Amino acid sequence: MSATNFVWRPSRARRVTIDSFVPVPRGSNAVAPPFLNWATKDPSDNLDYEFDITPAVVGNDGDAIASINVTVSPDGPGDLLLGNVFLDGCVAVMWFSEGQAGTVYTVTVAVTTKTGRTVQRSVLLPVLSLSQNAIPATAIVTGTGAVITDQNGNPIVTS
Repeated sequence: MSATNFVWRPSRARRVTIDSFVPVPRGSNAVAPPFLNWATKDPSDNLDYEFDITPAVVGNDGDAIASINVTVSPDGPGDLLLGNVFLDGCVAVMWFSEGQAGTVYTVTVAVTTKTGRTVQRSVLLPVLSLSQNAIPATAIVTGTGAVITDQNGNPIVTS
């Protein structure tokens, strides 16, 4: 049996690109664009999410991300975990796992480019129970078999 070579490529299905830089006509008020959003993840998912800053460096072909700082809020026990971070030109690839079902996390990404530009944006990452495996064996169920959940959709379990 021959070995199969595998080349990992991030999924563009979970890519956000920062807002473009469009000048505001004189006499009008600038309006903040809506928050960027990644696709919903399940607490058991461990997936790659991309953050693309290409619009910030248009016309500067040699520029790319040199460093990155990522913060996640909220960040208590059982919350969303940041794993590996990879830089690929103008795209940062971040791996996220875990998270509390029913929580929308704010991931703030601050990058500095090779030429000294700095860009910071927040991206929303909702976490919802999307699989049956998310229901623990100790979950409290009704007589009809329905799982009893808290206000966030998390199963209530016996101790």
